[in-house]
Amino acid sequence: MLTTDPSLLISDDDLNFRETLESVFAPRGFRILLAGDGEEALHIIRTQEVHLALLDMHMPKLTGLETLRLVKQFKAMLPCILLSAQWDDLLIEQARLSHAFLVLPKTVTLRQITGAVRQALQRTYHWHDDNRAESQS
Repeated sequence: MLTTDPSLLISDDDLNFRETLESVFAPRGFRILLAGDGEEALHIIRTQEVHLALLDMHMPKLTGLETLRLVKQFKAMLPCILLSAQWDDLLIEQARLSHAFLVLPKTVTLRQITGAVRQALQRTYHWHDDNRAESQS
C-alpha cells in the first residue's frame, strides 16, 4: 500500500511529450521523474523510488520493450505501461510476455492515460487517489 504520493517515471525521447505528461500528472499529486531514453530510465529506477513507469516503445539506446525486460529483472513488481505509435499484435504479445501492465497507443487521450495509471497503481499498491484525477480533468 502506498503511504506517499506516487512517483511516476515518464521515459520518452520526445521532450514535449514528456513535459505534456508531466503537466497532466504533477497537479494530480504525482512526483514526476523524466528520462529521455531507456538507459536513463533504468538508472532512475535503480537509484530512486519509482511506483510506475511509462515507457515509449521507440527510444534511442534501449526501446521501451528492452527497458521493460531489464526492469523486470530487478523490480519484477513495478508496473510498466508501454506507449507506442506503431503497435500490432506481435508487440502486444511481446509486451504481455514481458509482463507489461498495459500497452497504449502513442496518440493517447487524457482519459486513457490517467485511467491506465490509476488502474496500475490500484492493482499494484491498492492506491486510492480520492478522485483527485477526476476533479482535475
